[in-house]
Amino acid sequence: MEETQRELLVLRFAAVKKAHLERLRPLSNSDLPVMDLPTIAAATNGFSKENKLGEGGFGPVYRGVLDGGAEIAVKRLSARSRQGAAEFRNEVELIAKLQHRNLVRLLGCCVDMDEKMLVYEYLPNRSLDAFLFGTRKTAHLDWKMRQSIVVGIARGLLYLHEDSCLKIVHRDLKASNVLLDNKMNPKISDFGMAMIFEDEEIEVVNTGHVVGTYGYMAPEYAMGGIFSVKSDVYSFGVLVLEILSGQRNGAMYLQEHQHTLIQDAWKMWSEDKAAEFMDASLAGSYAKEEAWRCYHAGLLCVQESPELRPTMSSVVLMLIGDQAQLPAPEQPPLFASPKKSPASDQSSLAMRSETTSKTHSVNDVSITMIQPR
Repeated sequence: MEETQRELLVLRFAAVKKAHLERLRPLSNSDLPVMDLPTIAAATNGFSKENKLGEGGFGPVYRGVLDGGAEIAVKRLSARSRQGAAEFRNEVELIAKLQHRNLVRLLGCCVDMDEKMLVYEYLPNRSLDAFLFGTRKTAHLDWKMRQSIVVGIARGLLYLHEDSCLKIVHRDLKASNVLLDNKMNPKISDFGMAMIFEDEEIEVVNTGHVVGTYGYMAPEYAMGGIFSVKSDVYSFGVLVLEILSGQRNGAMYLQEHQHTLIQDAWKMWSEDKAAEFMDASLAGSYAKEEAWRCYHAGLLCVQESPELRPTMSSVVLMLIGDQAQLPAPEQPPLFASPKKSPASDQSSLAMRSETTSKTHSVNDVSITMIQPR
């Protein structure tokens, strides 16, 4: 009797595993390798603490080394994540189709019983926020590097919005989601909150479910749940101003200065005091014309009205061109208060989350397809 039960359990295990793999069958169209759990476990030394790179709303990320010596980063979805097999497949299929030098490259995935993992290229310099705000803030980020990072992020977003096979809104662009390779080239990462627009005629979506990171959220999204590609443009503008100033736009800055970073950026620009806004660690060593063009573009991106914000194609032209006359920016929003829910006061959550050294996201780790009815 026990032998029969054991055989049934083995068969059931095999059936469940086969069902998971069948759900990922479309991956064969993108030639994305499906990796097995023992290989990944061996590469990460059993998902050891020493190999842990960080953790987000989706779960932990580990560094690993494959048998051939190739380094990888493994995103392991936690059991508490709401992401199921269908959402996981959508994320895998989406990222597998995205090929751009300024996007993190997906190398493979793993589905084994309750385990769901994504395997990415490993980027040794980790994330941009460590250089801008963390213990690694040094003269490493000179002006040329900062300008190159700004342009690279802009090109990556342009690809997502206009040049890829699908129109994609990232929805959580921030310094910690920009990784740096060994040459300090930026790569946009973490598409767990991305929205896909499959119908080119759809420009704006109203959703009651707000996700993202306070401080980077466009006001129409934070307060009304309305998002579009212009929501990403706003987040990009905040990121540009952070890169120029070396300051994080968040509750700590607000408490210390009584204004948000973007308000101070606009005020200094309006009063012709742009040099005072620039990161002191640059010690004035930057090309003013290039820096002011980045500054100007950043302010155009954080304008309160989405209609006034430029598209990413226009932003790239602003950043790499030196002839075009840029329009005067309007004053940015006073403060993008997050939408309140009956269950919690999210404004308080925003203030609490920003008081730590890390920037947190409201992250359900899901890809949503926007389709016409």
